[in-house]
Amino acid sequence: MVDLISIENLEPLKEIIAQHKEEPGCIMPILQETQGAYGYLPIELQKVIADELNIPLSEVYGIVTFYTQFTLVQKGKYKIGVCMGTACYVRGAQNVLDRVERELKIAVGQTTEDKKFTIEATRCLGACGLAPVMMINEDVYGALTPDKIPGILAKY
Repeated sequence: MVDLISIENLEPLKEIIAQHKEEPGCIMPILQETQGAYGYLPIELQKVIADELNIPLSEVYGIVTFYTQFTLVQKGKYKIGVCMGTACYVRGAQNVLDRVERELKIAVGQTTEDKKFTIEATRCLGACGLAPVMMINEDVYGALTPDKIPGILAKY
């Protein structure tokens, strides 16, 4: 993923577009690969895609905002997903999520100022026996209590 404060390097985007431009239905792979390269799809990148494909910006924006796999805002280096599925919820996931928010001083859907952490409330992570569960990128933490959160976050 390209580390960006502002989008100055459009070379990866131009390469992605050139690779797919002539394919039918090229917009989805272009958006997916662009998000993979840049980490998000701000309007500046969407405008370049629209211009290069000769389609309205509103069409690109409509796709980006329709599918939940796409994001308009830059996410943190560490993506924290606290499971709010039934098993986790009844075993105290809300208290765990509240503690994560307090520790990082941000709310669900937000990213810390230093772009280190993003918090998301997720649905079932498939580890119900370990409830409540959270993931930080690919690391799974189970049998959580609010008191365990500061120590876990300190690892990152």
